Amino acid sequence: MNAATLRLSIKQWAPEDRPTERLQRLGTDSLTDAELLAILIGSGTSQYSAVDIAKHVLGKFGGNLNTLGKARFDEFEDIEGVGTQTACKIMAAVELGKRRQTATAELRPDMATATRIYNYMLPKMQDLNHEEFWVLLMNQNYKLLKAERISIGGITETSADIRIIMRDAVLNNATILAVCHNHPSGSISPSRQDDMLTQSIQKACQLMRIHFLDHVIVTDGAYFSF
Repeated sequence: MNAATLRLSIKQWAPEDRPTERLQRLGTDSLTDAELLAILIGSGTSQYSAVDIAKHVLGKFGGNLNTLGKARFDEFEDIEGVGTQTACKIMAAVELGKRRQTATAELRPDMATATRIYNYMLPKMQDLNHEEFWVLLMNQNYKLLKAERISIGGITETSADIRIIMRDAVLNNATILAVCHNHPSGSISPSRQDDMLTQSIQKACQLMRIHFLDHVIVTDGAYFSF
């Protein structure tokens, strides 16, 4: 990013230099403090871009985020480009950061075994009169990141798009996955379609370097594990 770029409105910057685009592409840790603050500020003035204003804000507090976090509302009044709404946004973001520090970490259930998968999924499936297919996405410690319904079928079968399963795994940074579907009939015996689908998912996981843990068939009172 050169000096000429800094004199332009952010909208006139090359896309790869804009803070919001870089955040989406490279993540929040790729941005400077000023660029993160500029996203909160939103828009600049005729003289200054949002990044310029963010630098002025940081400069006011010695470039120290801890000092900024203790700022009073009236301390923003003399910073050009920072109005009431912008000051409120900054203070709200600071407060959210403080509250996060005191929040209890989310407890993620352990899905390391077929029994745990069954116990987790049974309340969702035991009263269904149709088949549903779910994917359970996990981190490397078998902690559940997300459980998502992939498809809803009829009384005797359902289908699952493997592309959707793999897409969800990648989007959620899952390193382990399991799949699960129910048999409303009460039979825990897998069908030939169940066997073929399991093999296809396993092959797709191998290609994506995702550990395929299991395919669990759920009935009210029993389960089958592949």
